[in-house]
Amino acid sequence: AKSHMRSPLLGLNGVAAMKACYRRFDPAAYLQYNYTPPRADFTRKDSIVPWKLACLHRAFTEGDMSGELLVDIGSGPTLYQVMSGCEVFSKVLLTDFLEVNRQELRRWLQDEGQCSLDWTPYLQHVCKLEGRRPSAWTEKAAKLRQVVADILPIDVHCSQPLAPDALPLAGADCLVSCFCLESVSPDLAAFTRALGHIGKLLRPGGHLMLIGALGESYYFAGPGVRIPVVPLNEAQVCTSLKESGYTLIRLEVYTLTQDMRVGVDDVTGVFFVKAKKD
Repeated sequence: AKSHMRSPLLGLNGVAAMKACYRRFDPAAYLQYNYTPPRADFTRKDSIVPWKLACLHRAFTEGDMSGELLVDIGSGPTLYQVMSGCEVFSKVLLTDFLEVNRQELRRWLQDEGQCSLDWTPYLQHVCKLEGRRPSAWTEKAAKLRQVVADILPIDVHCSQPLAPDALPLAGADCLVSCFCLESVSPDLAAFTRALGHIGKLLRPGGHLMLIGALGESYYFAGPGVRIPVVPLNEAQVCTSLKESGYTLIRLEVYTLTQDMRVGVDDVTGVFFVKAKKD
């Protein structure tokens, strides 16, 4: 146990320290930092959010997806990651550790207004990727609200991340997880363990779509709220997936242009993974 004492962010102490960091997470600020221009500029080919949406669209529409249930691991306060998947899977579960994030998602799903971000341009962009007119965004919004069955608490550091009765016995057919695992893990070993934990929610042969940060050591989750991140490289991502029982189908990398580096983090790139559970 002594080896855990070197750093407050190692081992179980580390998981507790990470959870403490998240007490000050500010959904509205986080959305402002990451999901508005220049990072979400739909007029630009090289903006990061359109890149992510294109990766997800392609992954969900290649024809190798089957089943009914899609689970989004660590949704945060965002919805973009299930806008393509809601057309492929008849049931979507959103999950997050933080009640403030689950609240933010509920506000949109119940259409109460007071949302911290207008998702319309995202819905319009995904409609365009699907070859529909942008005005079809209202149909897509309705579809998403209809397909999302629940918003559940999750803890990726538990060997059983969701409540036992949350999923059918067979498990989910597909998982998507964006910027969650590396930003809630104290170190690479914890990141790899978390990948294994969420894998237990997935049926054998089911797909995992993973989006995450490369070379990132921190990000701001609100004014002055600095959260440590496990800095990953592509090789580490591949090794962690293999060790956790996944077969890699594809890895794509986006390198941030200078103007995407807006001072809210030190991320250098973003990876997109499509993998299959062994």
